[in-house]
Amino acid sequence: MGNGFFEVPIAVNEPVKSYAPGSPEREEVLKTYKEMYKAKIEVPLFINGKEVKTKETATMSPPHDHKHVLGTYYKATKKNVEEAIETALEARKKWAVMPWEQRAGIFLRAAELLAGPYRAKINAATMLAQSKNIYQAEIDSACELIDFLRFNVQYMTEIYAEQPESTSAAWNRIEYRPLEGFIYAITPFNFTAIAGNLPASAALMGNVVVWKPSNAQIYSAKVIMDVFREAGVPAGVINMVMGDPEMISNTLMASPDFSGVHFTGSTGVFQGIWKKIGDNIKNYKTYPRIVGETGGKDFIVAHKTSNPKQVATAMARGAFEYQGQKCSAASRCYISKSIWKDVKEYLVDDIRSFKMGTPEDMGNFINAVIHESSFDKLASYIDQAKKDKNVEIIAGGNYDKSKGYFIEPTVIVTKDPKYTTMCTELFGPVLTVYVYDDNKWEETLHLVDETSEYALTGAVFSEDRYALEEAVKILENAAGNFYINDKPTGAVVGQQPFGGARASGTNDKAGSKQNLYRWISPRMVKETFVSPTDYRYPFLG
Repeated sequence: MGNGFFEVPIAVNEPVKSYAPGSPEREEVLKTYKEMYKAKIEVPLFINGKEVKTKETATMSPPHDHKHVLGTYYKATKKNVEEAIETALEARKKWAVMPWEQRAGIFLRAAELLAGPYRAKINAATMLAQSKNIYQAEIDSACELIDFLRFNVQYMTEIYAEQPESTSAAWNRIEYRPLEGFIYAITPFNFTAIAGNLPASAALMGNVVVWKPSNAQIYSAKVIMDVFREAGVPAGVINMVMGDPEMISNTLMASPDFSGVHFTGSTGVFQGIWKKIGDNIKNYKTYPRIVGETGGKDFIVAHKTSNPKQVATAMARGAFEYQGQKCSAASRCYISKSIWKDVKEYLVDDIRSFKMGTPEDMGNFINAVIHESSFDKLASYIDQAKKDKNVEIIAGGNYDKSKGYFIEPTVIVTKDPKYTTMCTELFGPVLTVYVYDDNKWEETLHLVDETSEYALTGAVFSEDRYALEEAVKILENAAGNFYINDKPTGAVVGQQPFGGARASGTNDKAGSKQNLYRWISPRMVKETFVSPTDYRYPFLG
């Protein structure tokens, strides 16, 4: 076969379509939404490229219309999971040695399929089963997933190009091998792009994967698998299993060939996985890579010099887009007393203008939270806030699950900076505000840093550069993605690599080379051209 130092297409971010009234993309996605709403589908397991159906099933329903059934999915048995491991290891024999440009071609094709023929379908699936409005679906399931695929290919080539120095006497080179074994990908409900990227990024680097999507995201996960299969991902390279999370995890992590976990989800689950790996460490052929992005208690801090309208807009968008169900969503705010009156007025006006309902009505800014357990948890915190002293609800506070799991965007103002909703991750449309004295800027920054175990995202607003400088220093470890005069959400692949530390994860930055390094095991090769024939060194003379 021919050889060459191949250059891949330069990665560019996928343009976000407007979906303005009368636009062709709006008409297409609404047509697709209606067709998918009416259809009843079955989602099988995908093992060794085959669709596998079992005896146990569960139904899928829209969170905004929970009595309607979109279809069913099949749950894996322990034997199914073991088969997924076996077929992945068998597929590895060919996949791991496939030339990198062939792997690149597959995932670049997947990106183009998403940008073109699958765009309306992946967006409609995300709108239906995860209750995202069209804009949130577009920037996630279409654009961000496309960006992950394109940029990861470019990053892969940049990594492979990193080589050590050589001399005329010896050639030094590094081979970037996939990990020895299989990767376990565990993905969340809230971002279709994350669900696609976690298995795909590991597979791109030559690894084989067993993927368990969230039970609340299986509907769009099926579309991702359809794209991967059409793009040419070989049988057994990415296997998808659903069902009992504990059984699946225990089975996979009991295998001596388990070589890594790529995780996005809750902190408690991730800590349990880490412990299980530690308990099993003597059984593994290699030390597993542990990559995880978990929770957040993300903040906005506004200095007295901030523009109140800008702060209010950041709060409205940062806290309530996708019902506050982004890992990066603002959920605690610290507002300087002298600007609070204006910020409050702008924020409450914005919230009153929100429309809430089904994503099919594109006038709705707010949709439903993901499922009943989330609804019930959020409702309980709102009810408690109504009872507690030193707490005031200035917007929202109502909820209704008769048709869908709808929680009004709710703003709580507290006089206690350690009030429970200032500290606890809620993962919903509930924002808590603490108003601090203007002369306590530094003290408040330390308060922000010390209040939460998490360190995912955060934002600081000020027109005073000295104040900003102080915030950047004091909050150095409080957020892995730090925003100045912007909301703490909306990281773009190739521009703001995403991830946090502390209880928020391992900060391996999805959408960057840092993440891809975790899925390779370098081998240093030194080739000496003329080997020595005498052991004696000159100093011995």
